[in-house]
Amino acid sequence: VLVHNHPTGCVKPSREDIQLTKRFARCCEIIGIDMLDHIIVGDGYRSLKEAGYL
Repeated sequence: VLVHNHPTGCVKPSREDIQLTKRFARCCEIIGIDMLDHIIVGDGYRSLKEAGYL
């Protein structure tokens, strides 16, 4: 599980967040690790898995 914060409080994934998620997922796949989720924390949280990016 990858977790990072947005100091602004907005938990909407940026284009860079989405690209990073896809890159990490591919790297994990290559080495045989399951990437379970990428969570953005701010004023609440957002799961990129729930959002359909994983």
